[in-house]
Amino acid sequence: MSYTGPEFETPQPRRPRRGPLTVALAALVPGALLGWVVYEAVGGGGSDHAASAASASGTSAVPSSHSSPSTDSASPSGSGGASAGDGKDTAGGSGPLAGKVVVIDPGHNQGNFQHATEINQQVDIGTNQKECDTTGTSTDAGYTEARFTLDVAHRLRTLLEKQGATVKMTRDGDSPAWGPCVDQRAHIGNTAHADAAISIHADGAAQGDRGFHVILPGSVHAGAADTRKILGPSRDLGTRIAGNFLRATGEPPSNYVGKGTGLVTRTDLGGLNLSTVPKVFIECGNMRDSKDSALLTSGAWRQKAAQGMSDGIVSFLRES
Repeated sequence: MSYTGPEFETPQPRRPRRGPLTVALAALVPGALLGWVVYEAVGGGGSDHAASAASASGTSAVPSSHSSPSTDSASPSGSGGASAGDGKDTAGGSGPLAGKVVVIDPGHNQGNFQHATEINQQVDIGTNQKECDTTGTSTDAGYTEARFTLDVAHRLRTLLEKQGATVKMTRDGDSPAWGPCVDQRAHIGNTAHADAAISIHADGAAQGDRGFHVILPGSVHAGAADTRKILGPSRDLGTRIAGNFLRATGEPPSNYVGKGTGLVTRTDLGGLNLSTVPKVFIECGNMRDSKDSALLTSGAWRQKAAQGMSDGIVSFLRES
């Protein structure tokens, strides 16, 4: 995913990283890492780290409609696009998160490529009108963001269910056929009264731009959007996810947004603006960078990514 907004600095064309910027980033990133180490020592929590990693999936030269080899299969539910239902949920069992509801939003949809008219319709995100959804990005070899996000979402769902959580997905398998629209994705979390919600993405920035970042909601009070009550809880959730994601994956914080903190605040994303529950987005890496791409296409690394997200969510919910 790659958007711009009033609180998001648009990445400029990259130049060889040999100047003062390199020194500045080198100084910022260790500081961010140290801060997270301290944070994890005093507030981190985690789930079972023994979850087995699935094998890496292949890539395709063009966007494919079938799932990654390591993606869970799921039965279709609901209809396509913004008219989709309230998501597919799975009941939790016993465990520390029994009674907690988590909504997982796998960004984009493989079917969006065949539904350009539908996803380009404008929806209200509070601050302005915006496209219903987008196709997302892909690696140079054609592994799409939509396939990546659904694969990681399945892995995360499994980990959270082991902790006893009830998990609801905004999309699963081939359902809906496209979308849902960004306002509907927020609606699914709101109607579920989710204790935490996460939207999973991967970025499409320039080669040489690397690392992950967690996107936090900014203060919005306009139209149907009012994020004021979720700002604090969402920041707590995002900080915990960032720290645990770093620890689990070894992926560094972004070197092109966030000033080395791995945290970015935005007010241009409908999925955040319209949320009434604690929610964050995570950009797991840059699909257009060769080093990040090698990680994002690895099933073993995607399992680590899911584990880091799960640990952050579990930590947040145990404290909430």
